[in-house]
Amino acid sequence: MADKCEIIIDTDPGQDDAIAILLALASPELDVLGITAVAGNVPLTLTTSNICKVCELASRSNTKVYVGSDRPIKRELFTAEYVHGATGLNGTQLPEPSMALQEQHAVDFIIETILSRPNKSVTLCTLGPLTNIGKALSKAPEIAPRIKELVMMGGGLFEGGNVTPVAEFNIYVDPEAAKLTFDAGIPIVVMPLDVTHKTLTTKSRIDAFRALGTKVGTASAEWLDFFERFDEEKYGTDGGPLHDPNVIAYLLKPELYSGRHINVEIETESALTVGMTVADYWRVTDRPRNAIWMTEVDSDGFFDLILERLAVFA
Repeated sequence: MADKCEIIIDTDPGQDDAIAILLALASPELDVLGITAVAGNVPLTLTTSNICKVCELASRSNTKVYVGSDRPIKRELFTAEYVHGATGLNGTQLPEPSMALQEQHAVDFIIETILSRPNKSVTLCTLGPLTNIGKALSKAPEIAPRIKELVMMGGGLFEGGNVTPVAEFNIYVDPEAAKLTFDAGIPIVVMPLDVTHKTLTTKSRIDAFRALGTKVGTASAEWLDFFERFDEEKYGTDGGPLHDPNVIAYLLKPELYSGRHINVEIETESALTVGMTVADYWRVTDRPRNAIWMTEVDSDGFFDLILERLAVFA
């Protein structure tokens, strides 16, 4: 297919990360140049293994997977087994992966790929903490103007935070890396909790995954059965938010989303609000606009897209 969107997925699977990876691998419009692992939802050894498990589930063991950062730039690692389970992919049993990992470090792969590809041809899709991206920007700041776009899941404004009253997990884990990313001048599209909390895994939607009658459909349903239990109890909703696939869905169907071009700053100093995405949605300051902050989504269209694409897997 001509004019494929070339992407690097940076991720810390996580059940919702896994479905985002499957959506990308199922979509012919996207050329997945590589998947880079970062510590986040669970430690790095598990996130790396989980990426490979998902690729093998999709019969895409030729996907290039790179091992990245095992801890944030300045802080101790904070993980989320309390949400995702001890493995990060609790809910279904997948065999231990056999596919080979790439020898190059994820940060070096990101740098080399952006510098070697045509200018503004590579899109970064970040589904976890921004550690690998922050390190790449620090090591090779010349990559920033060459990045086509960075589409990320992270942050929250109207929905607040999901780890602290104001901080969302991905930003909270490594706020210094997030600050480096938002300050770099890269075109950024943010899928915050404000929009992901509108894509809920209701029973009928999970049943639709199971009804695909495939290994991928069954695994996806079982992941979501497990994953949603935490947020249903926390928020009292019918289903939990399916966060990370919004990043990939935006690349495939941007018309599903709407938001506003605003300034976003990252708090790194305050003990009370560390990891907060200070989003100037109402433009009350004159700080330069550095991100498109999404707030609305066609949730039915979002789930229809995922089901349509995941149906390609046998």
